[in-house]
Amino acid sequence: MFKRAFCFCILALALALTGGFIDGGDKKGKDKKDDPKYNNPTFVPTADEVIEKMFEMGKINKKDLIFDLGCGDNRICFMAAKKFGCRGVGIETNPVRIREAMDMFDKFNKDDAIVFGPVKLPLVETRHGDALAMKDIGDATVVVMYMFPEFMELWLPIAKAKLKPGTRILSHDYAWDYESDKTKWAPVSTAIVKSSSRDNHKVLMWVVPEKKSTKAAK
Repeated sequence: MFKRAFCFCILALALALTGGFIDGGDKKGKDKKDDPKYNNPTFVPTADEVIEKMFEMGKINKKDLIFDLGCGDNRICFMAAKKFGCRGVGIETNPVRIREAMDMFDKFNKDDAIVFGPVKLPLVETRHGDALAMKDIGDATVVVMYMFPEFMELWLPIAKAKLKPGTRILSHDYAWDYESDKTKWAPVSTAIVKSSSRDNHKVLMWVVPEKKSTKAAK
């Protein structure tokens, strides 16, 4: 289900500016209960050419629900909503990126809305939170990411447990180490993309397989 509207971004930003998402240092090194399991603030925007290749490989359509893990300014979800009319959920730990996503909302999504009775909800939602703790990740039909392998290794067991068979996973540049561990999924397709910044972007796609039955064969 599409649980929270885009106005959550406003709440996220307000909390961030008042210190709601920032540790003031009074915990003396102890982890806060709600700290993300993985938090790397590195942000490199994905080139438009790479995004378009992701859309092409994933065969994105109006019926899709895209989850962008570590979404940054959430541009991928907004571009998909604008081009295909599909829904998107981006999740990000950095409040600065949340604010940038609000700017992207103004740029891309003013007129893109779905209507449930008298209530209008934007097609794109941006959340501040932990990409490894998304309770509704199983609703996704497409998952996109530009995350380091360390994150992907942590996320793979979640993907195996929660994603529906047929869900497409698209990654920019990085993959888990499927060559040395055959229990990990191998990509079903890869592509090399050239952009104005470099000519060797890699796009990888996986499709979640059918779950193996645990029942003993008769």
